[in-house]
Formats: sequence, C-alpha cells, structure tokens
Amino acid sequence: MSIQQVIDSLDSLYEVHQDMLEISKNKQGAIVNNDVEKLIEVMNQESRCLKQIEQLEASRVQACQDFLIEKGIRSQLELTVTELTRLAFDPSDKKALQDAQSRLSHTLNELKTLNELNQKLIEQSLGFIDYSLELLGGREDEEVTYQHPAGKSGGVKKPGLFDTRA
Repeated sequence: MSIQQVIDSLDSLYEVHQDMLEISKNKQGAIVNNDVEKLIEVMNQESRCLKQIEQLEASRVQACQDFLIEKGIRSQLELTVTELTRLAFDPSDKKALQDAQSRLSHTLNELKTLNELNQKLIEQSLGFIDYSLELLGGREDEEVTYQHPAGKSGGVKKPGLFDTRA
C-alpha cells in the first residue's frame, strides 16, 4: 500500500503549500501597507513553513522509493509523479495520485505567481526609497566638504532633484 503513502505525502504537501499561499497573501498586505513589524512576523512564519515543506518533501521521496521497491524496481532514481502513475495499475490509485498531483501543481503555480508579484512590489518599494533619498540628499558624486570654485574641474555637476541652495 505504498502508493497510499505517496498520495498522503502529496496531500500533506498540498496543505502546507495552502498555508504558504495564505502567508504570501499576508506578506503582500504587509508590503503594501508598509508594515515592517508584520512583514518580519510573516517572514518568520514563512521560514517555519519552508522547514516543514523540506521535511514533507523528504518523506515524499522516501514514500516514492518504498513504492518502487514494492514494485520490484531497485533504482535510486527520483521519478516524477507522472512516471509513478504509469507504475500504478489500480485505476482508483492512479486517479487519486493524479488528483493529488493536480491540486499540488495548481497551488504551486498560484504561489509562484503571488511570489513574483510580491517581488515586484518589494522592488518598487526599494526604488521609491532610493528615489526619495536621492531627492533629499543629492547625488553620491557630490563632495561633502567645501571646494574653492577655482579649484573645480571644468565639468558641471548636476545637483540632486532637491536644490539645497534654495
């Protein structure tokens, strides 16, 4: 009954990835609201969830190996779930395996899309912070100390967007 262990491990992965999806939605809210404390809390939850996913993935690999051994295959290859469905001869087991794979795959695609959106939001936020600092502080290539105007080279330096002389 090793195929049931594979199905159970896929279902467990599905549940944890659903939790991860919820965490990513919370992360998006924290990024949009600029709530740093909430973002830190969400990232800690995300880290714990990732550790749990690693453990479940290891148990899934072990369940797959047990299934292969049960079928008389002495290979150390890590077969995909699609390849495992070809080895399952019971139609109900095959259907359950395909359903579990489909649910997990759909959740992973959703999670990937949400993570890409979160990454873009963070990049935009950092770009805005960089722009704001540039407005207030001027360019990095400007000298902080006084230089005599006659000692300057011929090049004209462009001031920052915020003119401090005004």
